This record gives sequence, structure tokens and C-alpha cells, in this order.
Amino acid sequence: MASSAGLALCGQTLVVRGGSRFLAISTASSDDDCAVFTYDCSAAEKKPSPEDKGEDGQPTDKGSDTILASTFSKSGSYFALTDDSKRLILFRTKPWQCLSVRTVVRRCTALTFTASEDWVLVADKSGDVYSFSVQEPDGCGKLELGHLSMLLDVAVSPDDQLVLTSDRDEKIRVSWAAAPHSIEAFCLGHTEFVSRILIVPSHPELLLSSSGDGTLRLWEYRSGCQLQCCDLASLREPADHQGHKGLAASRIAFWRQESCVVLLCECVPVVFIFQLDASKQQLVFMQQLTFPHRVWDVVFEESQGLWVLQDCRDAPLVLWRPVGGQWQAVPEGAVSRRLCSHLRESWAMLEGSVGADDAFRSLYKVTFDNMTSYLKKKEERVQQQLKKRRRSPLPHSPEQTKKASPGQSALSC
Repeated sequence: MASSAGLALCGQTLVVRGGSRFLAISTASSDDDCAVFTYDCSAAEKKPSPEDKGEDGQPTDKGSDTILASTFSKSGSYFALTDDSKRLILFRTKPWQCLSVRTVVRRCTALTFTASEDWVLVADKSGDVYSFSVQEPDGCGKLELGHLSMLLDVAVSPDDQLVLTSDRDEKIRVSWAAAPHSIEAFCLGHTEFVSRILIVPSHPELLLSSSGDGTLRLWEYRSGCQLQCCDLASLREPADHQGHKGLAASRIAFWRQESCVVLLCECVPVVFIFQLDASKQQLVFMQQLTFPHRVWDVVFEESQGLWVLQDCRDAPLVLWRPVGGQWQAVPEGAVSRRLCSHLRESWAMLEGSVGADDAFRSLYKVTFDNMTSYLKKKEERVQQQLKKRRRSPLPHSPEQTKKASPGQSALSC
């Protein structure tokens, strides 16, 4: 199973993942000789579970060890990932050390740490969210959120009181963490699956969401009130005439320093940049960045700018910053050269990575227009009948009379 390459960053620690491997690198300019931490999930401990065995007791699906999702805790002290072999792997980052390898019930679609860093929340394809203790390897619980469809993202409010989930059925659900069955609000309005949600770090009452309907929306999530809806197709340059498909975000990132929102869509080589006007609670479209190569992921570093991971071995990682009101690629410096050098040495883990479009393509609604097919076939039958009638004379016609009575015709002559 191929996967999309991805980025995660906290402070000055950057993680680049691809396939079953990831490497952690420092972005500090003074760390030219720093060690790079690498990890390969194919070497991690595997514990067989009952779900992995068929009726004959033999393993059915062992998974591919591909990393499906990863994230840092708020302080950057912990890092967690889940893979295609149904494992949750937890690391300490200072220094890097694998703390635990635990089995999850089903393949994960998203994960996040609570603000207290006591728990990791893991969302899966069956609509369930499980909580895993950071300190206690055996600590695990299920949040009964009541979803009936695949979860695509999960977030936690800064006070750890609310759990937000987005799903395939167009909904964003806001539930109480202490009583997950108790729903505080729904954020309703999307008309396709909700691919990504992000609580705005500097304005924790606001939520950003992206969907397969090609919109970016701003919410006051505790009340479920939608504040703004931005149609991405209308912002594309040149204008997109093929509708909203392909404009679901695989990443929403926020930069506190400039109050910038960046949206990376699933299968178009562009990045949308917005400015958040918090006083008016509105998003202002600023710029569209276009790239010659497929963009795998983007992430903000507060002191630097926007790191862009792209499918280009010569320049796999590029830094962008606003210059004079316009975003521009920063000329390669010592840090960029060092990071790109490490990625070129590990290019095998990135090569062959797919984009998020492969993951989202199956989520779009499929409509069946049976009436059009019926009317087309009916018209074909009518035309066939008309052709037969033209070839076959009507009953009692002169032609049929002549064919039926050849003797009489001869006598009359």
C-alpha cells in the first residue's frame, strides 16, 4: 500500500515521513552536525490480535507497515504515529526514544494529543475514537461518540473539554470529552465529506474546515455557527471549470506570526493562502502559490515560514515567506541545503509516494441517473420498431395482396 509523504513540525524539530519510515531533523541553523533520528515501522514489534485471524485461525491481513498518520504533542515532548499494521507507536523526543508499541482495533485515519499531553486520541474508519494513555502503556478507553461513518479528522479544544470529529457524512460533531455521548453542537453546511478540521491556535473559539465540496469554512464551533464559506473553485487562477472535485484539503496550517491560513488541496499543485481578520471573524484571500511538482505536504515554522515538501529530488524541501506582501520561495541557504541533503539520501522512502487524492477519491458521493439511461434505451427501442415497420408493409396493403394471390394477378394481365 502506497502512502502520501508527510510533514510534522514542533519548535525546530521537523519530521518527514514516507512509506514505513520517518526521519527527524533539526531546523536550527547551529545544528549542522546534529544527528538525524530515523525509524522504520517494519522493524517494530507486532502483536497478533483476534481481528487479524480468519475462521481457520490463520492471519488474514498483516498490513504493510505504511505510516498512515502522525503528530506531535503541543510541547513537542512526544510524537505519535499509526501505521497500516494497526499499531500506535509513541516516542519521546528529548532525546528520541520509542516508548511503546500498542495495537489499535482498526486502521487509523487521524490522531491527536490532548492539550495536557496525557492522552492520544485515535480516530478510525469505523467512526470510533479511542484514547490511549501517554504514561500508562495499558491505559486505553473508547469514546462513545455515536458516529455511523468513517472519521477523517479529530481535534481537541485547548481546555480538553471538547472533542471535535469530522466524518464522511458531511458532519462536524462537537462532543464533551467527559461524556462523549453528550453533543454540544453540530457544525452543518458541508455537502461532501469533511476532510480536515483545525482549531485556530491564536483564537481557540474558531474552527476551520475543508471538504470535498471545495469550500473552506470558518465556524464558531461551540454554537455550531458558520461565520464564512469560501468557494475555492472561484479563487483558482485560471478559474476552475471542472467544479469542486479535487479541492478537498489534505492539510490546513496556521501561522500565528502573520495570522495566515494555508490550504493544501488533494490533487492540484497549488496552495491557497488566506489572512484571518480576527476582529471581523473573516478570511481574506491573499494569494495562490503554484508549483511545478506535486506537493505532498506543507507545515509552518513560526520563526521561518512555510516548509513545502514536494516530489522533486533536486529540491524536495522548499521554504516560502512573504516578501513585500507577496509570498516567494526563499533562496536555498545552509539549513535548506542540509535538510535537502538528508532527504536525498533517504529518497527511497519518499519515491513512489502517492497524493491524498488517492485517499479521497473514493469518498465522493456517486449519483446514479437511472432515468437518463432508461429514456435512452426506450428511444433506441422505439427507433428499432420504426425501422421494422418501414421494412414490413402493413396488413391488407396492396403489396401483401399481390404476394398472397399471384394466380389472380396473372389472369388479370
